[in-house]
Amino acid sequence: MPPLLFFTDPARTPRPWETAARLPAGAGVVFRHFGAADRLETGRRLREATHRAAVRLLVGLDADLAEQIEADGVHLPERALSAAWSLSGRRPDWLLTGAAHSPAAVRGARDLHALVLSPVFPAGGASSVKAPLGVEGFSALAALALCPVYALGGITALNAPLLAASGASGLAGVEAIQTAFAG
Repeated sequence: MPPLLFFTDPARTPRPWETAARLPAGAGVVFRHFGAADRLETGRRLREATHRAAVRLLVGLDADLAEQIEADGVHLPERALSAAWSLSGRRPDWLLTGAAHSPAAVRGARDLHALVLSPVFPAGGASSVKAPLGVEGFSALAALALCPVYALGGITALNAPLLAASGASGLAGVEAIQTAFAG
């Protein structure tokens, strides 16, 4: 599993392939297009950048696009976690991850290689409306998981060390990773 996941967002990461090209080998990118009109072009640019950098590429929810751009797998939002079983049967070669925000979602998650738990700290984007888990809440959810877990949401260089003993197998981010790997 990648130790670091860069989550894209059309509004906050308008040129994600530039960040992807600078990530360390072995990292991962989760391309979330949210229905953007340029998703195929952006996906192809991301695939090219991640391939050159030896970085894994997952596509958020869209298995058809993942196949078109020859991605390494799919990331499922919490509302679609039940799709993991059929995807794992259809594409056993794919890396499958999913989002979880509650104990029920973590307990119900099956057929995934990893879960992304969020938001750990106050965060922007879609997570801004959710109450942060905090380190203790994250640790409690991580302990319920049947697979490795990533911490996402509001993670910075200052608070990342607080997650060292939390059960996180890796860190995920949007703006923090984009900033850290800016050109």
